[in-house]
Amino acid sequence: MSDDNRIRAEALDWALAVGDPTFEDWEGFTRWLDEDPAHARAYDSVAAAVADGAEAIVSAAPANDDAGATAMAAAHHRPRRAWLGSAIAASLVLAGGLWAWQAGSRDLYRIETAPGQVRTVSLDAQTRVDLAGGTAMEFDRKDARFARLENGQALFTVRHDEARPFRVTVGEDTLLDVGTVFDVRHDGENLRVAVAEGAVRFNPEAQDVRISPGEMLERRGRTGDYTLGRIAAVQVGEWRAGRVTFQDTPLDAVVADLTRATGVTYAVAAGSADRKVSGSLLVAPLRDDPAALGPLLGVEVRADGKRWLVGVP
Repeated sequence: MSDDNRIRAEALDWALAVGDPTFEDWEGFTRWLDEDPAHARAYDSVAAAVADGAEAIVSAAPANDDAGATAMAAAHHRPRRAWLGSAIAASLVLAGGLWAWQAGSRDLYRIETAPGQVRTVSLDAQTRVDLAGGTAMEFDRKDARFARLENGQALFTVRHDEARPFRVTVGEDTLLDVGTVFDVRHDGENLRVAVAEGAVRFNPEAQDVRISPGEMLERRGRTGDYTLGRIAAVQVGEWRAGRVTFQDTPLDAVVADLTRATGVTYAVAAGSADRKVSGSLLVAPLRDDPAALGPLLGVEVRADGKRWLVGVP
């Protein structure tokens, strides 16, 4: 279970406990809230999500029902937080059950491409996902508006539906479409999102960064800071047409892209992973002559068994 799901489950447990009129462990509840700011945020989110439900439960009590009137009268004599907690608890039982059902109801299937292979997955008449080589993704048979990128690179061409936005999860991160053509690259713990049309919201429930056309969000490492930069819209997803372009790109990201695109196993030489290079090149010639990469990017390329080591002089 991820940390977010664990905290959400704990928040739900605490909310149900607090809703019990006999609840007394306020010290433990306060201690849990103080342990991590994420605890308070999760609890507030759960409470807010069911507040409307609690109000509806209270409002729905029949005014001419003697039992209902008696119950309401008794409720007014209880401490306010216990009375409100009981109503919220009733809603949380429903909301928690729905959340658990949704979390466990996905019917996922996996598609994986080999290095050098490109595959297109059509999710509906106007939504498709193009997978680059060396990519693994999961889709949901029950929900055509969801995808999970495990690793690799994919170009999303999405029919926007404001009521049901397309959602992509990448590790702990979430991307939400806003009428969109966008490209996502995920290598290890590094992430890049580039937008050609529409917009993408990055982690809408946390940072909520909007990535607009011609913009690119990059993050090095799972906990690294993200940066927003510029990219020519025509370069977004250009690998589908057999071209890759690099602009001050770390060499480890370059060799990962080239291995995916060509099917040739490139690897970064020791000490060169963070060195940056720039250039635009066609993929097909590199399949025939992997060493041709050298003069094109100003790097050194040498054979090392079945792979090609790439370094910066």
